[in-house]
This record gives sequence, structure tokens and C-alpha cells, in this order.
Amino acid sequence: MQQSSSKRDRIAEYKELISRITPKSKLAQGCWRAFWVGGMICILGQALINYAMAVWRLNQAQAGTFASVVLVFLTAALTGVGIFDKLAKYAGAGTVVPITGFANAMVSPAMEFRPEGFVLGTGAKLFTIAGPVLVYGISASVAVGLIYYFIA
Repeated sequence: MQQSSSKRDRIAEYKELISRITPKSKLAQGCWRAFWVGGMICILGQALINYAMAVWRLNQAQAGTFASVVLVFLTAALTGVGIFDKLAKYAGAGTVVPITGFANAMVSPAMEFRPEGFVLGTGAKLFTIAGPVLVYGISASVAVGLIYYFIA
């Protein structure tokens, strides 16, 4: 009988220790941060669409493409200078869900291998992480867009 009582005491002590050292959940804070940062990214995207439709007289599809390109470019640039990673650490899923998560996922691994050079480091990681389809697709769309711009 004495032994089982001692075992129960040790289990109780262990549970108390675990509850003391386990970090408290910050679920509500994380959800709020993801909500407002993701919302601000979406508001920026909608503002870009409204701007393109009002000022440049683009249709809905063209304005959406414009907003997507601008958001991807801004995210890639902010990732390149280290700002977007800090924002992502703060906001969590709020930066991952919109299109900005795609741009960050493509640029971050490439930036990690920057010291190895532009071709063997950054360029190789773009092919490894994002996949040849994405890199070739983006490169081809830029090339075709420039050709179309200068010819048409």
C-alpha cells in the first residue's frame, strides 16, 4: 500500500512540474495576429485591383493579375531584405494563406544559398525548391510579356 501512495505522489509532482514549465498557449493572440495581418494583405490586394480598374481602366481579370504580380514582387523584395520573415514570424498563417506565402516560399530558400553565388546558389535553389515549372513559367511569362509590349 505504501508503495502505490508514493507512486501517486511522484505522478502528482510530475504533473505539477509539467504544468509549471509548459508554455501557456497564445492561440487567441496568434489568431488575432493572423487575422489582421492577413486582412491587411488582402486589403492591399483589393486596393491594387480598385486602383488598376479606376486609373488604368483594366477589367477585373487584368486588375487581379496586376495585384497578384505586385503582391508577389513586394513579398519577394521584402523577403530579400529580411523584413517579410519578421512579419511572418509575428503573424504566422496570416502571411502564408494569401499569395504572399507563395512568393516567400520561393524566395526564402534561394536567399539561404546566396553566398554560393547567383547561378550555383540562388538559381539552383530556385529550381530545387520551387520547381522548374514555376521558374520556367515565370521566366517565360515575363519574356512573352516584354515581347508583346514592344510588338503590340
